[in-house]
Amino acid sequence: MAEIEIHAPHSPARDDFSKAVSVMVGVIGIVLASVTIASHRAHTAAVIYRTEANDQWAFYEAKKIREHLVDVTAGLGSVLSVRDEAKARDLIEQWTRDRDRYTKEAADIQKEARSREAASHSEEDRALRLDLGEGLLELGLVLSSLYFLSTRRFFPVLGAIAAVGGAAVAVTGWLA
Repeated sequence: MAEIEIHAPHSPARDDFSKAVSVMVGVIGIVLASVTIASHRAHTAAVIYRTEANDQWAFYEAKKIREHLVDVTAGLGSVLSVRDEAKARDLIEQWTRDRDRYTKEAADIQKEARSREAASHSEEDRALRLDLGEGLLELGLVLSSLYFLSTRRFFPVLGAIAAVGGAAVAVTGWLA
């Protein structure tokens, strides 16, 4: 059986444009991969900061509970009658010092928790910008690729516009 070969007519202008669109699709794909990785890393960092903030808030609550417990204990020690007044005074002073220490430690922990929350919000904002850039780059990639199915030149033009917009948005995410 004879082999059938189909020869498409060559058009040098079309070949050059097709090559340019192919290179553009490749570049958009590379930029898209970089933005996608950066977006995933920003989301991960936001989750890590949020987890660290939650840990700090739990630690803060534990310190506040201890502070309240020694405050109540010192208050009870000062109103109850005891056999050894000197020993009771020493214990009350110790509990008061512990309460003051817990108050100071809780304030420091609260400050750290708020700092971690702020870092989480910042990373979430970065991730949102990177996600938007990623979406626009994907749109640019798909629109540009449609040229190979339709040979309509407006697809790569629209794709380039979307890709440039996506890259610009992604850059604002990297700079944030």
